[in-house]
Amino acid sequence: MKVLIFGDIYGRLGRKAISENIGALREKYEPDFVIANIENATSGRGPISEHAEYIEGLGVDLMTGGDHIFDNGPSISNYFTSEKCKLIRPANFYESDEFSLVGKGYKIIEKKGKRLLVLQLLGEVFMSHKVSNPFHAAKKILSEVDPSSYDAVVVDFHRETTAEIYGLAHFLDGDISLIYGTHTHIQTNDCHILKAGTGIIGDVGMNGPFEGVIGASFASVKKRFLSGVQRGKIEQQLSGKYKINAVFAEIDEVTKKCTSIEAISFTS
Repeated sequence: MKVLIFGDIYGRLGRKAISENIGALREKYEPDFVIANIENATSGRGPISEHAEYIEGLGVDLMTGGDHIFDNGPSISNYFTSEKCKLIRPANFYESDEFSLVGKGYKIIEKKGKRLLVLQLLGEVFMSHKVSNPFHAAKKILSEVDPSSYDAVVVDFHRETTAEIYGLAHFLDGDISLIYGTHTHIQTNDCHILKAGTGIIGDVGMNGPFEGVIGASFASVKKRFLSGVQRGKIEQQLSGKYKINAVFAEIDEVTKKCTSIEAISFTS
């Protein structure tokens, strides 16, 4: 099984980057499945339904979110509840008998006889959202889903630190085919396969502005750095080059182990 995964899509330039390059990357890698993180797809914040539908229409089989996924609550909630929804959100968001969220944290996607389980988790370290422990959440989901119902399993771990994803990767080594980080917008140079067969990249990176500050314009965040006060609206970088950050992995469908993993990175 071949899987092509795009890191966080950031704003207008991110959507442009994907639309202008997904075709060539499909032709080169011939993936069975294409996954994209759309956490920042609308002006650098959570996506509106129109942008989710637009990215889906480019040929993306499943989209993932993160801590900003409900920034545009009513709009994206409507998409989550639609019958044709191709978006998942972190499975370990806090929920209780008194409080629940729309959407699911994992999904099995099927195409041409191949079945891929995609799971998303949110990290605990340096995150403002209240979440359940991602280690326990992952084990619980994997114990509940019949392993005969999928041929491979990949995990989008939306987190701040490399230590947390490496800890989770070793914890799940052999139980999942691939784990990849999203959220920091900077691709890490660490693609490899762990001893029991799980592929890992610390962070896939970002699809969006090459200039600016991880997607935002420097002018809109300058005062934050100089004053130390976290105020003012963060604006997306709208001009200049864009970058593509993705990862391509091949998985043995019999053993469900990763056999190769390659980072993809280039600018316009």
